[in-house]
Amino acid sequence: MSRVGKNPIIVPTGVTVTINASVIDAQGKTGRDSYQIPEEISLERTDNAIIVKPKTSGKIARMMWGTAQRRIATMISAVDHGATVNLELSGVGYRAAVQGSKLVLQLGYSHDVEYPIPQGIVVKCDKPTSISITGPSKQQVGQMAAEIRSHRVPEPYKGKGVIRAGEFVIRKEGKKK
Repeated sequence: MSRVGKNPIIVPTGVTVTINASVIDAQGKTGRDSYQIPEEISLERTDNAIIVKPKTSGKIARMMWGTAQRRIATMISAVDHGATVNLELSGVGYRAAVQGSKLVLQLGYSHDVEYPIPQGIVVKCDKPTSISITGPSKQQVGQMAAEIRSHRVPEPYKGKGVIRAGEFVIRKEGKKK
């Protein structure tokens, strides 16, 4: 039995959830998101909660039970409060700025890296070395942060690169004479 999957998902006020045959759709203050329900899972709607149950007692159904419950709970939380990822730029001359619908990054290359901002995602650069990405879908926000980070992954010798807030870069010792 899944310890995660058996917990009901509480739907906060202000969030509307619609369950179709194979898709659950949630709309809240920050936007709208949907999740494709796996075939092995069934959903039950009560007055202010959603209960996730497996259709069979097979191995795949048991594996997907907790996964589906967490994905739906995260989706509902994100459309209510929003999902945020903070990035820090570490390096001499590394800067970020929002210009219209593009994020312009200066990461030590001979050219600026321009990243188009998807619809529904809000990007803020309070300081030239910090980026805040906010949106209604945790998956979209995390994907955008990963793509931005892939332009200059932190290197272990000097620690330069695009770093998630709170991430610890393991530093290596350089050459010895």
